[in-house]
Amino acid sequence: MPSETFRTVTEEETIALGRKLGSRLTGVVLLIGNLGAGKTTLTKGLVEGRGAATAEAVSSPTFTLIHRYGEDVFHVDLYRLDEAREVEALGLDELFDTGSLVVLEWAERFPELMPADRTEIRIRALADDSREIEITRFSENISS
Repeated sequence: MPSETFRTVTEEETIALGRKLGSRLTGVVLLIGNLGAGKTTLTKGLVEGRGAATAEAVSSPTFTLIHRYGEDVFHVDLYRLDEAREVEALGLDELFDTGSLVVLEWAERFPELMPADRTEIRIRALADDSREIEITRFSENISS
């Protein structure tokens, strides 16, 4: 799959990139990165870019597991879950079928539960405090 790579230096730049991406991303988006890499910061921009809420209104759903913004954005955090059955109990399949933007943090821990048709955004914190953000689209409907 072809991918796009961006680099941001500040939190504001990461949110601004999220705004730009939020207006064009659809379906399931997996945010992959270490703790503190900037997944929730990027999500602030994604949500704002969709017009679902302001960046200030977005917070990590670490304890609630799922936040809903507006009519069509769900932000899910699987960090505190240890077993696939716990994730299945959240009803993610139903969320995936809504046509909403579903942004998942820590979903790479449960690859067997993720749809083949998805976007993966890998965020890496670099030594100079900047972020490298790589976006790859995966689809089960690939034409040659």
